[in-house]
Amino acid sequence: MLVRTTDIPGLYVIKPKVFEDGRGFFMESWNQGLFEAQGLAYDWVQDNHARSGTRGVLRGLHFQRPPAAQSKLVRVSRGAVFDVVVDLRRGSPTFGRWHAEELSAENHQQLLIPRGFAHGYKTLTDVAEFQYKVDAYYDAGCDAGLAWNDPDLGIRWPGGEPLLSDKDSNLPLLRDFDSPFVYEG
Repeated sequence: MLVRTTDIPGLYVIKPKVFEDGRGFFMESWNQGLFEAQGLAYDWVQDNHARSGTRGVLRGLHFQRPPAAQSKLVRVSRGAVFDVVVDLRRGSPTFGRWHAEELSAENHQQLLIPRGFAHGYKTLTDVAEFQYKVDAYYDAGCDAGLAWNDPDLGIRWPGGEPLLSDKDSNLPLLRDFDSPFVYEG
């Protein structure tokens, strides 16, 4: 397993070892011992799987507020997405900054997202299957998000206009959000 740091503290790109041959491939998407050896100890409690049936679907930017804030380990098992996170931790040297990675079934990359980040993705293929682990259960009362097209964030989403849910079409701007998350250095 390779762990790559990003320009945002606490955010990591994970590249599992993939064993491929004429039959296909095998990989461990999660191994608690290997992650802990890298200083990445998480207690995952829920596994989620989303399928999008068309290119251009945008989901996000989502997060859960405390006390149900979630860390996520995200990956794509079919197709490809443009995956984006935004640092919401007050006091962070990268507060309000975004980072993006292309995650695909071909590159096997995963993104380890700590608590205190908004997260979203846009599908780059006609079918995309997105899987992720979280370390806190879903809590509708703590469910929140930010506008995908917030001009202050300036996220450069690929492709044309996205296909959005009603919920994701009406999320607030970062400037109107009083973040409960605190950077702990």
